Amino acid sequence: MNSYDLRPYFKFIFLVITAIVVIIFLHVSSGIVNGLAAQERERMQIWADATQRIASIAFESVDNDNDGDGVQSSDDIEFLLSIITRNHTIPVLLVDDEGNILDHRNFDLPDPVDSINSIVTTEANRSYLEKKYKSLRNSSNVIPINIGDDIVQYLYYEDSTMLKRLSLYPYLQLVVMLAFIAVVYFAVSSSKKAEQNKVWVGLSKETAHQLGTPISSLMAWLELLRAEGIDPEIVGEMDKDVTRLETIASRFSKIGSCPTLEPVDLCKVVASATSYMSTRISSRIKLRYDSDGQMLPVQISRPLIEWVLENLIKNAVDAMEGDGSITITSTADDRYACVDVADTGKGIARKHQKTIFNPGYTTKKRGWGLGLTLAKRIVEQYHHGRIFVLNSEPGVGTTFRILIPLSD
Repeated sequence: MNSYDLRPYFKFIFLVITAIVVIIFLHVSSGIVNGLAAQERERMQIWADATQRIASIAFESVDNDNDGDGVQSSDDIEFLLSIITRNHTIPVLLVDDEGNILDHRNFDLPDPVDSINSIVTTEANRSYLEKKYKSLRNSSNVIPINIGDDIVQYLYYEDSTMLKRLSLYPYLQLVVMLAFIAVVYFAVSSSKKAEQNKVWVGLSKETAHQLGTPISSLMAWLELLRAEGIDPEIVGEMDKDVTRLETIASRFSKIGSCPTLEPVDLCKVVASATSYMSTRISSRIKLRYDSDGQMLPVQISRPLIEWVLENLIKNAVDAMEGDGSITITSTADDRYACVDVADTGKGIARKHQKTIFNPGYTTKKRGWGLGLTLAKRIVEQYHHGRIFVLNSEPGVGTTFRILIPLSD
């Protein structure tokens, strides 16, 4: 199992670890927010107890005041009022059992009021607090206050601004963290892809350069053989091979730079590549090209597209292990010229149908696994088309599809 087979597992492990970190992070943050919310409710409970105690003191009998408890009651009221007035962060509504607003604190009212304890007088403020009361009435942030003699008041409160911000902060931080992970992931992927491109371009340039010298030498030897009167048929066949080597060198040189595209009929290119390969594969393999005769005008680099087709045909031959049939068809729709290369080979497992285009992926004992990688680069980067596995079934065969934009 090579690194490309393991890559999906690495991605899965990475996603699982990321999910675990996110869950732990949200759990801890949620615990902090819930703890602060509980503290605020305790403060509101103390506020409600202070209000209840003030009401109880107000209902104490005059006889108890004459016994000297009045001074103590006065001190108690002052202390209890200090508890109430020290709340400067939590918005509070105090209403009676009929829904009338008795007091309010820490709301951002539309119109200013003279005192923090003043009852709302403007219509805008009254409407604002009525809406707040309706929204709070259905919440759990309510504490009943039993005043006495079947009189009950209700203390409604909102979460403080700090608690609201803190409750949103984990999600904001989560978004930032996920964005950071995504940026790092795509940066690493892009860097890796750019590095791979440099390797392929360098390899292609160096291959073309290394082929140049022996090709030039062979061309000189061919001229010498002609001058020596060697059998023209033999020299002609050698000349074909040298020309073929020139074509290969030209293809490799074009990988490292943007090739020049020229208008051609794709059907003629496919027919030429099929005819060339038909004499260079096993006679037990039937290779045929089916075309409806319709012209497919495209802008392409002919040597590179022929290289793509030859690679697909060679892969099909290897997949059939020397016995079977290869059928190439060409069609068109409104936007693309379409070429299908179908074989009767051993097929490709679904889990490998995308990874076969990755550099280095190969099932052969010999080979670098660059053929389909270069084919994908040629079709998608240089010709703005697509190449993919249209369908494949183990033991039945595989069909590759090439899409190239039609010329206007």
